Amino acid sequence: MSGIGLALGFRRLVGFAALPLAACAQAAGQSATVESGGSRPANVAAAPRLIVMITVDQMRYDYLERFSSQYQSGLARLIKGGAIYTNAYQDHANTETAPGHATILSGREPYRTGIVLNAIGVPDSRYPLIGGGGPGASPFRFRGAALIDWMKAKDRRSRALSVSRKDRGAILPIGRAKENVYWYASNGKFTTSTYYGDSLPTWVQRFNARRIPQQYAGKAWEPLLPLSAYPEPDTVSVEDLGRDPAFPHRLSTDTVAAARDLIGFPWMDELTVAFALDGVNAMRLGSGPAPDLLAVSLSTTDAVGHRFGMASREMHDQMIRLDRTIGTLIDSLYKLRDSSTIVFALTADHAVTLPPELAKAEPGAPPPMRVDLSDLDKKFRSAIAARGADSSAVDFEDAMLFVDKDALEKKGIKLDSLARAFAEEAKREPGVMRADLFQTILKADTTDPIVRRWRHAVPPDYPVLVVVTLNHGSVWGSYATGIHGSPWDDDCHVPLVFYGPGFAAGRRDEFAGVVSIGPTLAHMVGASPTEPVDGHVLTSAIR
Repeated sequence: MSGIGLALGFRRLVGFAALPLAACAQAAGQSATVESGGSRPANVAAAPRLIVMITVDQMRYDYLERFSSQYQSGLARLIKGGAIYTNAYQDHANTETAPGHATILSGREPYRTGIVLNAIGVPDSRYPLIGGGGPGASPFRFRGAALIDWMKAKDRRSRALSVSRKDRGAILPIGRAKENVYWYASNGKFTTSTYYGDSLPTWVQRFNARRIPQQYAGKAWEPLLPLSAYPEPDTVSVEDLGRDPAFPHRLSTDTVAAARDLIGFPWMDELTVAFALDGVNAMRLGSGPAPDLLAVSLSTTDAVGHRFGMASREMHDQMIRLDRTIGTLIDSLYKLRDSSTIVFALTADHAVTLPPELAKAEPGAPPPMRVDLSDLDKKFRSAIAARGADSSAVDFEDAMLFVDKDALEKKGIKLDSLARAFAEEAKREPGVMRADLFQTILKADTTDPIVRRWRHAVPPDYPVLVVVTLNHGSVWGSYATGIHGSPWDDDCHVPLVFYGPGFAAGRRDEFAGVVSIGPTLAHMVGASPTEPVDGHVLTSAIR
């Protein structure tokens, strides 16, 4: 979905950073529980020296199964020897990159982290990028602590390195901690913002000086395997919105354009892993007196999914390449450090929905479609303006009706009446299944997964009046082939795998929230969350 472009109030939302977590939990009706991990598990010979968190942006759980016969490296190793949760979820409604990454190592859902959407995730003009190449960024909206904070509370000598193609993918797994956090800029260099420091370390400068992205200029992405290995048709009109739907896909011969556009090609993941490994070497991560953390977020699956969709030949090839890229990461770390001292976890920030044009309607259900409520939004803006209020005091974006409450109330506009009117009209729009008053959601029965995921999605103090859920299979807008962001399982069901000493191989069918990854990894190094969390230690994964 598109980001929040508002003149409305979301410039003011950047100040939302400090609601007490206990208040959030109480307001959302959540039980904040966690199993303590205050000492090393008795049945584990030694605590890990390096925790490696691998996040694959937009990876559906079924990608583990669908292509498993062709995996031969990293994913194959994780499938064979890992503790796999087949029923794992990002259990919140706003399934976007920023909210998802903020849950992974914090143990908390978005209603407690305060990271609600991409657009109000990490953008922060106060902290520009070192060397330019993109907008400023910081974690100042992130509420509370994360795994590295818990590790440092146990032993202040623990360190973290977090790397991603995206700023939010690098920043949010670390929370507010000022650790080593780097992401890829549009100028073809890895960088960070001044939130983390005033200059780049020598090892980062040296990596950038190699100008690896520019060396891909003119290179064509073609299928890695023989064409007979791909059952998917290559030319599907909806892919890439009809522009370039079939292999090969070629980068520009211009080095500047190639470095900028590399983010949509599988080589971006390879570059991210190479950079991360250079950082592990330079920092001697995993060889110090206390356990360290390496977080690697791989973003190409998201780019390919948006451009070509989940059922495309391109996605199939991306997953085969991802298997090998993750294999390179694991094998290289094992060469650098004793394999008995490293544990891995793998998950995703969200999944993705099949393009409606390719989906078949379920029996008795409305057909999937692309939905746009911008006309309804404009109608309510006009009505607000007619009452003398600034039309930007209302904005419907990302399935939520945001309002500037003070501006509306000063003009005598009753928020409850506005919310009910908007919800009633939204329900009549094609493709809309339900439109709920957010205050009603806070009091509703959470055995309904749609309700539960919306309650997990938004802090009670955010100025949201209405949340809208589309029919199953329908998506917001037509800006991309593959779209995510819904509370349906299509966008929430993700892989969750633990691998390494102390974890027992095999599949587990129990429900598992991604919010349980942080507490589980903390338990493995004898650390504990320093605040109430939504997740818990997944003891079934531990030997």
